[in-house]
Amino acid sequence: MKPLILAGTIFLLFTGSASQAQTGAHPFKIALQRVLWHENIDKQQVKLVSNIAKTVTDEAVSLQIADAIGRQVDELQEQLESDSTLSNMGKIKYLRNVESTLQQFGATGGKKDYPVAAAPALVNALAACIELDRKGESIVPVIEANDYGVGKTLVNGLAFSTDNPGMPASRLILIRKYCGLHPDEVLQELRKTPNLPFADSLLKVAAHRDIRKFYDYAQARGALSNRINNHPDTLVRTIGKMAGSRNGQLYFPFLDNLIRGKITLQEIDSVKDNDLKYFRLLVKTRIEYAGRLLPPVRDTPTELKALTAMMASKARQLFVREINALHDVNDPNVRFRSLEGLTPQELYYVAVLSEDEIYTSSYVSGVYPRIFQRMPNPRGDSLLMSVNGDYFRKFIKMAAGYNTLNHFLGTMGKEEAETLMKAFVIGLERKKNDRDDDLEDAVDVADSYSSIMDKNKELAAFILNEVKWNHDKNVQDNNKRGMVIYDLLRILFESADTSRKMDLSAMLGIPSIYGQDYHSLTDDSGRVIQQVFFYGDEDKDGQNSYINFMGMFRNRAEWKVDDKNPDWTTISSVKGKPLYIYANKPLYNPKEDLDEKAQIKLIEYLEKKNLKPTVVVHRGHSYHLPYTLKKLSPYARIVVLGSCGGYNNLNEVLTICRDAHIVSSKQVGTKTVNEPILEAINANLVAGRNIDWINMWKELSGRFKSGAAKEKFDDYIPPYKNLGAIFIKAYRKAMGE
Repeated sequence: MKPLILAGTIFLLFTGSASQAQTGAHPFKIALQRVLWHENIDKQQVKLVSNIAKTVTDEAVSLQIADAIGRQVDELQEQLESDSTLSNMGKIKYLRNVESTLQQFGATGGKKDYPVAAAPALVNALAACIELDRKGESIVPVIEANDYGVGKTLVNGLAFSTDNPGMPASRLILIRKYCGLHPDEVLQELRKTPNLPFADSLLKVAAHRDIRKFYDYAQARGALSNRINNHPDTLVRTIGKMAGSRNGQLYFPFLDNLIRGKITLQEIDSVKDNDLKYFRLLVKTRIEYAGRLLPPVRDTPTELKALTAMMASKARQLFVREINALHDVNDPNVRFRSLEGLTPQELYYVAVLSEDEIYTSSYVSGVYPRIFQRMPNPRGDSLLMSVNGDYFRKFIKMAAGYNTLNHFLGTMGKEEAETLMKAFVIGLERKKNDRDDDLEDAVDVADSYSSIMDKNKELAAFILNEVKWNHDKNVQDNNKRGMVIYDLLRILFESADTSRKMDLSAMLGIPSIYGQDYHSLTDDSGRVIQQVFFYGDEDKDGQNSYINFMGMFRNRAEWKVDDKNPDWTTISSVKGKPLYIYANKPLYNPKEDLDEKAQIKLIEYLEKKNLKPTVVVHRGHSYHLPYTLKKLSPYARIVVLGSCGGYNNLNEVLTICRDAHIVSSKQVGTKTVNEPILEAINANLVAGRNIDWINMWKELSGRFKSGAAKEKFDDYIPPYKNLGAIFIKAYRKAMGE
């Protein structure tokens, strides 16, 4: 029998219909003045069982619900009607309470926190509350003993006298139960009722659960803010003090030490207005925290991410962008003046935290040599020990990429260098967080190998052997993640030996990394859609980049340019296969983010016209890149990014479009390389040819034979050599992600 038929049949057996109640169908006598109240209950019963039977598919559960709403409610009606100790008004009061509770259950049953399967518990709790209320006793024990949904239904449905002595306490119990079910909404509840007797315990839970959210609420003045500032918990009280300051964000990097009493807000205040001193305090704190991350302690400090983010921001703003901007200045004393006064450790962090922005010359001629010039005993192992090994893989990767690794390893003894490179490879299976895609260290190792192979084949062979040893160890430990990581590294590293002709795509089970089929880039109408992101800058860099870009198309017979739209330009091929290029205009205004608005308008236009970009190009400084990635088309198959060597950027691109081919650079893109690459891509697309990266790169390399031009071109990495991106793709494939 279907649940609906089954439940309805049972209900009719138990209760009959409202019209039957009027004719005495209930198995007990009903006084005429109370017939209406019984009829109202009967109507709610019929309605409830009918609605619930449509949604509950489990017959056993349907039977239990029908029994509770039918037979048990009938029994409660009979008890109330037959009770000689109750007056007429007393009976009506409780009959109305029964009706109201059923009505409330009908309105909320099945919603979040109100499961329909709670019907038996609700009816039992209703009977218990009525019994307690009749005796003048508190209904608190019933509310405390039942789930939030049952208790809330009873309170909202007025399932007992509003003058019951337990009503105020019951409402408090329900708030506590609700906060237990929804910890993310604790602060929202406390803002409405900040003087709850258990507010302190809820505040403590909320602060430790989400510090940033707690900080936002603490900023609002009022009773809740006062409660926070006088809280007995150190974390709660500290966040309250931070929130009361105009410079609260500057305190976050030091929150762990603030809580521990190792530093005061006054000490931070004494340096926060001095860029160098503030950066110096950040570095000192990071080194201390890095020591706590090491065994045997392995303690992750509170708001470590905030510290790292602030350090990276300051390193780029105060130092790297300045020395990058002065790259045409020949006098090193002028170009690198901002680095004066920095210690070796501070220079170290400037390097590793600016991986995606620092120019080759800024690193090779500026930051790197000054690290060792300022060390009393210039040894690489001593440098790493002085920062507790923090970011050592990143530093080695960068040294390999900028051809300073041999020098770095040469500053220490052979045994120490060997130990360091073993550490570089070992332990990559360990995760720094709970995410399965925590692959940054492994990607850094993968990215470094090609450079090492080019400059030091003996070291490359050593690393490959260490990879094999670690793979065998993970096989013994039956660690799937470790086995996958080291097997992929082995394959990638062996493929770097050009004497071995290996098809990486076939070996790794991933789509081809050597080229893109032309038809995979076209839409249903045979068009290729390309989107280019530009950014207006105060220094006119973005505007100049746009002008240079448009120079490839203006006054060319093979291209049509339409720039009438105030927000974007449309470029279309006149000859050959249809290629449409949409580029937003770089619009600088310090008061309004016009680039953002223009890009959004363009994306809305593309979506409206069902135009899906399969080729996406980022033009501009690295600090604009996150905004491009947020708007990256999921249909993109080729992504050209001026500065995308970092793991986080590669990971994000491949999360949005998993099979994308990424053309990336070790530094900010330059027009002298960007435009020849784009011209080569566009030429193939207009001709309807497949993209062959190997042959394209050979042809491009012929245009950059020596000097600065070759150096800039060598900073660009084609998809088939982007070992970091290949590793991420292959790892996800192997892990079934």
